[in-house]
Amino acid sequence: MHGNALPGQSERRAWRNSLPVLAADLDAAGLSAVEVILEHRLPLSNKRVDVVLAGRHPVTGRPSYVVVELKQWSGATSWGGSDTLVDVAGAPYRPALHPAIQVAAYCEYLSDFVSVLADDVDAVVPVAYLHNATDSLVQDLWLTAERTGISMFTGQRRSHFQEFLRKHLAGSGEDAADVFLTSPARPSKQLLAHAAAEIQDREQFVLLDEQRVAYELVLKTVADAHRGGEKRAVVVTGAPGSGKSVIALSVMGELARRGDAVVHATGSRSFTQTMRQVAGRGSSRTKNLFKYFNSFVAAEPNTVDVAVLDEAHRIREKSVHRYTPKALRENARPQVEELLDVARVPVFLLDEHQVVRPGEMGTVADIKARAAERGIDVHQVDLAGQFRAGGSDRYLEWVHGLLGLGAESPRVTAEGDVWRDEPDFSVDVVDSVEELESRLRARVAAGENARMTAGFCWPWSDPNKDGSLVPDVRVGSWSKPWNLKSDRAVGGAPPSSLWASDPAGFEQVGCVYTAQGFEYAWNGVILGPDLVWRKDRWISRREYNKDPDFRSRSAVDGPTFDRLVRHVYKVLLTRGLRGTLLYSVDPESQAMLRARINPAQTRPAITSTA
Repeated sequence: MHGNALPGQSERRAWRNSLPVLAADLDAAGLSAVEVILEHRLPLSNKRVDVVLAGRHPVTGRPSYVVVELKQWSGATSWGGSDTLVDVAGAPYRPALHPAIQVAAYCEYLSDFVSVLADDVDAVVPVAYLHNATDSLVQDLWLTAERTGISMFTGQRRSHFQEFLRKHLAGSGEDAADVFLTSPARPSKQLLAHAAAEIQDREQFVLLDEQRVAYELVLKTVADAHRGGEKRAVVVTGAPGSGKSVIALSVMGELARRGDAVVHATGSRSFTQTMRQVAGRGSSRTKNLFKYFNSFVAAEPNTVDVAVLDEAHRIREKSVHRYTPKALRENARPQVEELLDVARVPVFLLDEHQVVRPGEMGTVADIKARAAERGIDVHQVDLAGQFRAGGSDRYLEWVHGLLGLGAESPRVTAEGDVWRDEPDFSVDVVDSVEELESRLRARVAAGENARMTAGFCWPWSDPNKDGSLVPDVRVGSWSKPWNLKSDRAVGGAPPSSLWASDPAGFEQVGCVYTAQGFEYAWNGVILGPDLVWRKDRWISRREYNKDPDFRSRSAVDGPTFDRLVRHVYKVLLTRGLRGTLLYSVDPESQAMLRARINPAQTRPAITSTA
């Protein structure tokens, strides 16, 4: 028996119940020499497969593999009539994915990323085994299994399960297991060709000026790395909306077309899920090329030719978390080192002023320092153009000046600190949150997209038991719920990853972690009491911030909190394509904004309140 992950207590309890059953079935089928690979971690992923059985095909004699999804369910029913989701009695998390759909996806993934399986589509087959269930207790599940052609067996059909195993496995599986476990992990040529068609055919990108420079630089660096047989790295820096993600997808599509093994990764769940939706719409295979930064903990060096690392300012100190197996936690390396090592050419796309939470360490200096330690040359390109705020360089400069990013604390008196509307981009200060919502709702009614966001200054509750959302964001008598935390739609609200794109997202207030990386035509921002204007400067106030990551003074000192909270509002203020509406809950801050945004000839006086 083989395994490449240390299971936790819940997994061990599951194995105590399931492994004896599987072992008895293998013995009864005359397959005791088959190799059993437990808890196999999918390459470049944090997901694990219950069991991979390795042997020889009884007809062809070639290596043959059966992926088994073991379920201890005694019964399950369809979730609300769905053919993909099921309700498992007594399960703590509902709904669950249909086991046939689940195991089929595992097999498809293995075929796409395990080299030994790439050229033999029949080498790996899926099966779901519900060994505690009877046929009638999972009656709702049969139709989907039959429709998809995925084999599923209950304990009532043990003899049929054993017959299925004999159809695909024979003899000793030791050699087959060794081949499987040592096979290089990289995207298959078929997957890359499929991804190139999906990305290039669906998205017609026009790359301008520095965008095209960055695109060509990445492609040239990859070509040079191939010719010279040495590692290179590229860093692309740019402001919000400067086209970093357009470049990322364009590079990915072209490299896939050329047959280079390429993956895309980010540190944001919402952003990765949306990239999968945009570039892999309707294609689960293409979606598998979109990873997370923490997917490469156990990856071998140079697993892929190119790793396109979008939103790289969200690189964390380390990839591990509390659920990471102890052996991996103890030997954890800095995440940036994992990202530098996993590809022959890692490509980092980032904006240092979007580091918004403790532990995010994606800076040009750190990437270059870590690369230098490894003897890796780094090529850098800066995207001077700015394409989100109506193409307004001036607006981005104004936001930086307003928030005092990269300069001394801004003062009201300088004419350069004043924003005046441009033909393609407008900014306004509203009198109330009610006006903010009303004006944005009018834009939505006119067929445009708009969203409301706010600083993290209100609690963030889970939905009520009846599915309704808690209106946590309260200003006077006005209230709205935050966007959902989860990737499951609840109470008419879209999952967190789709908040920025689903029309239903307008009815919730977005937080920085959900809004970051996205854009919409009209942007409404509520400045909370955690950042207020006093006399001639901003004052950050930790006591009003509800972000759990900011609460600990030992983890986040005063200067760091001040810098991060300004970065938060920089992100929120730069989401709009056509315009932004602002409202501060603090009167003095509100007055300062009015004085600096489209001011009349006579500016309103600013009276200190503290």
